[in-house]
Amino acid sequence: MVDTKIKIGELELRNPVMTASGTFGYGTEYKDFVDFGRIGGIIVKGTTLRSREGNPYPRLAEVSSGILNTIGLQNKGVDYFIEHIYPEIQDYNTNIIVNVSGTCPEDYAECAEKLASLEKIPAIEVNISCPNVKQGGMTIGVNCAAAGSVIKAVRKAYPKTMIVKLTPNVTDITEIARAVEAEGADSVSLINCLNGMAIDAERRKPILSMVTGGLSGPCIKPVALRMVYQVSKAVKIPVIGLGGISNATDAIEFMLAGASAIEIGTANFIDPSVSMKVAAGIEEYLERHGYKSVREIVGALEDV
Repeated sequence: MVDTKIKIGELELRNPVMTASGTFGYGTEYKDFVDFGRIGGIIVKGTTLRSREGNPYPRLAEVSSGILNTIGLQNKGVDYFIEHIYPEIQDYNTNIIVNVSGTCPEDYAECAEKLASLEKIPAIEVNISCPNVKQGGMTIGVNCAAAGSVIKAVRKAYPKTMIVKLTPNVTDITEIARAVEAEGADSVSLINCLNGMAIDAERRKPILSMVTGGLSGPCIKPVALRMVYQVSKAVKIPVIGLGGISNATDAIEFMLAGASAIEIGTANFIDPSVSMKVAAGIEEYLERHGYKSVREIVGALEDV
């Protein structure tokens, strides 16, 4: 048997496959399709200190090899999550990680502190990269000082494993990664969506209500791979790779580039069971190549 276990900070994953926030709801929507015991974890939808209505419709647009979204972090707030959602999902047979967002360091920290008391939530993913909000999100993640101030505040309030989700919409993503590592991040996940746009030529208008949105899907994979490769060489903490992963081969490529674990996002909309297939495919690859542990392929890309 191949050892597929991976450790991210104090978070132990049975295998390196997780589902990405924003594409998996709270897991309840997928429970009829996915055996959670066969994947490493699920990252639930973005959660903020207070309720958010999100952006106006239309908020989704299909494009070549991907989708654009401008959801805008719609959710009912952390207190609602604790009172109504957590009791329903706490016994899922996998790691449940909450994606946390906010508009300022204090919002992030207070939201994280509330989640710290939940026994069955072993980690959070701090989202400083959402491209679809006017305050917070990506406006924080593009600046080293702003990103560092948020992570410093959350680190003081949150004692468990903290993953920080990075935006690709920067000049040098390694600078942001090093900044959050310096303030206590246990891991970084990348990439979140690229900025994109879609136009209805007949109407001569943007398709999305907010004009621009976050681009995800197979089309962003080459960019994500490059950034994971760069960041894995720039920081000492584990890197989690995401962006266009649709099958086991995609996931293995991210791990060879330096990712210790991966997240599957848009592909969940196409095949709700894809995460289990990817986990099985990774194990088959390891067995076929004679590896004893999945950790052996992390960063194992050979020079040209």
